[in-house]
Amino acid sequence: MDKPQFDPGLTQQYTGVLKRAINPNGQFNVRRTGAGWRDWHPYLFMISTPWPVFFLLILLAFLVVNTLFALAYWAVGIENLKNAEAATAIETLLNAFFFSAHTLTTVGYGNMWPVGPLANLVAVFESVAGVLGFAIATGLMFGRFSRPSARFGFSKTMLVAPYMGGTSLQFRVVNRRSNNIIDLEARVLLMLVEFNEEGVPHRKYSQLTLERPSVLFFPLTWTVVHPIVEGSPMWGKTAEELERQQAEVLIMMRGHDESFGQSVHARFSYRYDEIVWGAKFATAFELEENGDLRIEVDKVSLTMPAELPGKQLTDAAADGR
Repeated sequence: MDKPQFDPGLTQQYTGVLKRAINPNGQFNVRRTGAGWRDWHPYLFMISTPWPVFFLLILLAFLVVNTLFALAYWAVGIENLKNAEAATAIETLLNAFFFSAHTLTTVGYGNMWPVGPLANLVAVFESVAGVLGFAIATGLMFGRFSRPSARFGFSKTMLVAPYMGGTSLQFRVVNRRSNNIIDLEARVLLMLVEFNEEGVPHRKYSQLTLERPSVLFFPLTWTVVHPIVEGSPMWGKTAEELERQQAEVLIMMRGHDESFGQSVHARFSYRYDEIVWGAKFATAFELEENGDLRIEVDKVSLTMPAELPGKQLTDAAADGR
C-alpha cells in the first residue's frame, strides 16, 4: 500500500486556478457555505467581529430593547406612566423611550414613574433585562480585551540569500507589540503543484528544515533561515520553476505570551512572486552608546543586494526575481 502524502489540512486537490492558501492577514483562503443557523455561535461572532461592528451592534441592541419596552408601556396605557404624556403622540412615545432607558440602565431620575400593576410589571421585567443585558455586554467586552493575540510583523518579501558558502531561503519577523513573547517556534512548509503518475496535478507539501526552528526570547527581530542544501525541496529550483509550480511558502508560528500567560499563534505565507533572489536583510536594530539595544520595527523588510554563488542562482537573480 502506498504511503499517503503529507497534507497539513489544506487539501492536495488542484483545479487549475490556485490562489494563495493563506491570505496576507493570516486567514485561510476558504469560503464556507451550507452552514445552518445552529452552527452560528453569537459569542464567537461578537468576540471575533471588528470593533466598529461590535459597538454598532451593542448600540443597535440598546435602541431596539428600549423601543420595544416603550411600546409595551404604550400598550398598557401611557396614562400609567406619570409625566410621560405630551402634546403629541411622538413626544409621548419619546418620553416612554426615555423612561425605558432610565429603567434599563437603573438611572432612575424620578421625573417619570409607573403606576398600577401592569406598568410596574413591565418595569420589573425591564429591570431584569437590563441587569442581564449589561452583564452579557460587560462579559463580551472583557472577553475581547482579555483575548490573547499575536501582532507579528513579517517582512514584505522572502529572500534567497547567500548562506555559509551556499544559499538559503529567509524571511524576517518582529513582535510589533511591547509584550514579551518567549519560546517562539516556527514551522515552514513549501507547497508546490506537481503531476502524479496519471498526469493529474495536485498540491505537494514539504516541510522545510530550519537552521534554528525556535528561539527562547523574542525582543528583537528573528531571521528564519532554511539552508538550501542537497535534499532540500528548494535544491536546484529557479524562479521560473517556482512560478510554474505555483509555489507558496506557508508559515506557522507559536509562542508564549507572558502578559496573558497563554500561547499565541500567527500564520503567514509568501507566494513565488514575493521571493526576491540575490538579497539579504539589513540590520533593523543597533547598540546605542549607553549600551541599550534599539530596534526599528518599521525596518523589518529592509534589504540590500547580495551576490548569490552558483551560475544558476545568479541567472535567476539577474532576471529580477
